[in-house]
Amino acid sequence: MSSTPERWDARFDVPPTGSGPDAESARRNGHRPVTAPAARPPAPPEPADEPDTSADEPTTRPVAKKTVAKKTVAKKAVAKKAVVRQAVAGSATPGNGPSGSAVGDRPGDQWDRRVARGLAFLRRRLAGDYEVDEFGFDPDLTDAVFHPLVRVLYRDWFRTEVGGLEHVPAEGAGLVVGNHSGTVALDALILSAALRDRHPSHRYLRLLGADLVFRMPVVSELARKTGGTVACNPDAERLLGNGELVGVFPEGFKGIGKLYSDRYKLQRFGRGGFVSAALRTGTPIVPVAIVGGEEIYPMLADIKPLARLLKLPYFPVTPTFPWLGPLGMVPLPSKWLIEFCPPIPTAHLRDSADDPLVVFNLADQVRETIQQTLHKLLERRPDPFGP
Repeated sequence: MSSTPERWDARFDVPPTGSGPDAESARRNGHRPVTAPAARPPAPPEPADEPDTSADEPTTRPVAKKTVAKKTVAKKAVAKKAVVRQAVAGSATPGNGPSGSAVGDRPGDQWDRRVARGLAFLRRRLAGDYEVDEFGFDPDLTDAVFHPLVRVLYRDWFRTEVGGLEHVPAEGAGLVVGNHSGTVALDALILSAALRDRHPSHRYLRLLGADLVFRMPVVSELARKTGGTVACNPDAERLLGNGELVGVFPEGFKGIGKLYSDRYKLQRFGRGGFVSAALRTGTPIVPVAIVGGEEIYPMLADIKPLARLLKLPYFPVTPTFPWLGPLGMVPLPSKWLIEFCPPIPTAHLRDSADDPLVVFNLADQVRETIQQTLHKLLERRPDPFGP
């Protein structure tokens, strides 16, 4: 063993410092002096105790944006699935009534409801899960197909305003009698869709049509499916006896086929058959005045020889038809006003249903009520195509 003392490991090549034998020995062996580590500065004094304000601070932390976005997407997906399940199950509310849906009215939700209603309608038609009454009326087809198409016309194209709905019975039978006009009988369709949409009870209007309507192949089937029937006393009395709301236009083709120069001048009301039906069933008569139909197809002339050749009541010539061909069938966007008048009771006259004098007097009263209401509505609407 060497007599020379071992050197410190390189990692600890820091010999001790100070004086004394150990320090002198370390110097002789070639070690560097080691200085004592610097003293740490004294710790700052602790602050005085402050009142605990943690109770005043909000305990919730802001949620990350990604988490909020994921939760929003999840909620939308759950809502859409709920709407689809509800509609497919057949419990979705028709588009013509109150929606009653918990989903908002955002555009995306509206389209989701429309698609869901369409799928539910196809399911019901394929499964035969719908009803048709003895007259051929199909409420499911009317609500899902017919009324949505007419709704675009009366709400967006004609900008229809409806008043006096409180005069229409909320339940039970009622006979709605209106003026007829327009070259094409759109006023009957508009009146039917407006009652279904705007009336608090969302009632169907069972229209009475002329024989010609039910002799045409496609039109006849469509009229039956949407609640129409032939304008005859037996059918009218059966509908009224069942508590239905029935619509009739006593002017007939004389009303819709008159020239534009005779606009809003009521024609003769026939023999008053509608009054007899109301008297026999004790049903109140509700007059209704419709302004706007005369301007959609202004009839300038009637080519009678051509009408007889085609077995039509008239052949119209308008500013757009037949000059523009099929485009001439597009109605002009006139402003429509519909006003229901106070009902005329008939229950106290049931025993006079076969008295011609009573029938004619009541028919004249209805006609005069409608004519006076038309004059008032025309004063409210000086511009036929105004807002």
